[in-house]
Amino acid sequence: MINEQIKDKEIRLIGENGEQLGVMSAKEALKMAKEADLDLIKIAPTAKPPVCKIIDYGKYRYELARKEKEAKKKQKVTDVKEIRISPNIDSNDLSTKVNAARKFIEKGDKVKVTLRFRGREMAHMANSKVILDVFAEKLVDIAVVEKPAKLEGRSMQMVLAGKR
Repeated sequence: MINEQIKDKEIRLIGENGEQLGVMSAKEALKMAKEADLDLIKIAPTAKPPVCKIIDYGKYRYELARKEKEAKKKQKVTDVKEIRISPNIDSNDLSTKVNAARKFIEKGDKVKVTLRFRGREMAHMANSKVILDVFAEKLVDIAVVEKPAKLEGRSMQMVLAGKR
């Protein structure tokens, strides 16, 4: 809320240089802000009495946007990369997939390993879990199993994430 939008009877006022000006009426504070050719902005509406500050509103919004942008720069976005394998995968093909997963994990992403079953492969689901266990075992030095292997429909899935 700014200027005339502030309807509170009493407010705690902070000056343009950050000094405490004490508790006063909103009209009086607005008059002081107009004299300084600045805006009266409510900073803490939940406080008793609400805290208002005399500052330039445009500059205030710019500072908030800059702080928000700075916070966004620092956060790390983790993607979930998917690697699909089949139950009758050869050991060389498996090691190729493991190397791809290793690159993803080193880059900071999570890896979802999906073991897809087709046709008659559905009859041998029980002994196919071993493939996912071997996959996780080959990456045990840099990754941990975040979600263990779980059967969902025609596929078994497991999620690996990098060690902290």
